[in-house]
Formats: sequence, C-alpha cells, structure tokens
Amino acid sequence: MTVLEVIQRSAEFLARKGVDSPRLQVELLLAHVLQVPRLKLYLDFERRLTDAELDALRQMVKRRGGREPLQHIVGSTSFCGFEIRVDRNVLIPRPETEVLAERAWQFLQQRAQARSGPVWALDFGTGSGCVAVALARQVPQAQIVAVDISGSALELARDNAARHQVLDRIEFLESDGFSALANRSAFDVIVSNPPYIASLEIEHLAPEVREHDPRLALDGGPDGLDFARRLADEAGAFLRGEAG
Repeated sequence: MTVLEVIQRSAEFLARKGVDSPRLQVELLLAHVLQVPRLKLYLDFERRLTDAELDALRQMVKRRGGREPLQHIVGSTSFCGFEIRVDRNVLIPRPETEVLAERAWQFLQQRAQARSGPVWALDFGTGSGCVAVALARQVPQAQIVAVDISGSALELARDNAARHQVLDRIEFLESDGFSALANRSAFDVIVSNPPYIASLEIEHLAPEVREHDPRLALDGGPDGLDFARRLADEAGAFLRGEAG
C-alpha cells in the first residue's frame, strides 16, 4: 500500500470516529512512523510501506480512533519550539500556554538586564515542565523552582529538563501549593497555568481531554476558580518588589 492510499483510507476511518482534522492527524502519525518531516510525505506519495510500517501505523490509527490524543501516541509535543515529552500524568500543553511562557521570559529578560546576578521564577503546577524548560532556555540568568502535587508529573518534568540541558537551573519540588516554599526567597515572577475547568463541566469535554488528561490538571473546583483564588491570596508573599 502506498503513502497516499494509507493516508486516504486512514483519514476516512478517523473521520467516521469523529476525530477532528483526520487527514492531518494521519499525516502526523505516518510522519512519526517513517521518521520524516510531514511535508516530505507529499513528495513521496507513491512510496510503498513495508509490512512493519503498516502494522505500526495501523496500531496508532486505531488508538487515535479511540480518541487517545495524538501527543500521547507519539509521546511528545512541540512547545515554544522545544520537543516536550508528555503522557497521561500531565496536561498536554495548549497553544495559549506558549503565550504565557513568552510573556514570562520577556519579563525575566527585562529583570536580568536591570541587575546583576540571577533572576528567579516559580512555575506553580509545572506538569510536564514545559514552561520551566522554556524559561530556562530563553533566559540564561534564570533560576527556576517548579512545583507540582504529582510526583509522576515531576518525574516527567525532570526528564524534559534533562533532555534540554537545563536541569541544573531548575529545582523540582513536590508540593501542595506553596507548602514546600515557606523558607524561600522572593521570586521575580510566578507563572502558572492552573486547573480552571468547573468540576461539573469536565464530563462534557472532548474524550481526548476528559478521558486522557489527568483530572488533577483540569478540575478547578465548583466554578473553576479555586486555584486562581489561591494564587491571588497567597502568591504575593513570594514575589519580589520592583526594587528587589
């Protein structure tokens, strides 16, 4: 079976299963199997897949048809230009989180230019560590403390930091909120993408989110604002003033 035939048949299958952008999803899976850039598929439509390649793709397409996220199937996602490992223990980073990370590193860059020595950031609810890694890569003077209540998430975050060679500048702490930070100095910035979905709304989310993202990373309490209120009430004590 050729590349084009596989794409067409698999896309039809995913469309029947209700998967959004089915052709794009198949192309991304096939590019992963063949270890080539997705656009290279268009230059090689007549290539015939080996039995091993077909078997690998069929298994992935079946999983995607069961509404398992593509990022879990391939084991990673792109975040701010960095490849970040993800699994069921962490929230898959959303595009909006890239904007959050960019604003944070721009702020830290300004602080770093204004004084000598390191600048400090707290990543509150680090998950995969994507934000902490991005800050460390973009701001060489940054020292980052990344906290999460999930030990499994922290294990994955440490791996991501090691892969991008910034583990020496990120301290990972298992912590329920700010509890592990009582003796810490003030931070220049606190960045967080906390759970913000109202508890009763979770059951109405897409299967990819509802059944595969960790509920800890989704459930923001009855109105979705539990963690936002906690940050508003407690974060100020850990922030450095403008002159700090």
